[in-house]
Amino acid sequence: MIRLTDTPFDPGDELTRFTATAAGSGAIVSFTGLVRGQSKGGAVQSLFLQAYSPLTERGIAQAAEEARTRWALTGLSILHRTGKMAPEDAIVFVATAAPHRRSAFEAADFLMDYLKTQAVFWKKEVTEAGDQWIEPRPEDYTDAARWAGPQES
Repeated sequence: MIRLTDTPFDPGDELTRFTATAAGSGAIVSFTGLVRGQSKGGAVQSLFLQAYSPLTERGIAQAAEEARTRWALTGLSILHRTGKMAPEDAIVFVATAAPHRRSAFEAADFLMDYLKTQAVFWKKEVTEAGDQWIEPRPEDYTDAARWAGPQES
């Protein structure tokens, strides 16, 4: 399941729902990204995240399909917030299920690297020092480059 939403969500509820759909899997991995309370500009007052639908959803769906091709997944869920958020709000929830842990971990990591570096989102952070657009860090691109080689088993 892939969803963009402009309303807050509870990662615990999402994990409970996902787990119910992944019955029989040997491993479930989930990741929740939160709005940080601090940045280079000081205390974060809010974060605004905008997507370009349907381009954003189409790209995420392609990344999900690639994850299903690379790893033997039995389930996958991606939920991403848009709109205005406050510090500690959940921005993203990714969950993967597989017969074995390695596939579930690697697929979730792969999907997060895609979301950080290639998904079509614009992020503007509002801090006490002013507004600033947020770009992926060089480390994010280094992490994502791990997946550019031959497919995993």
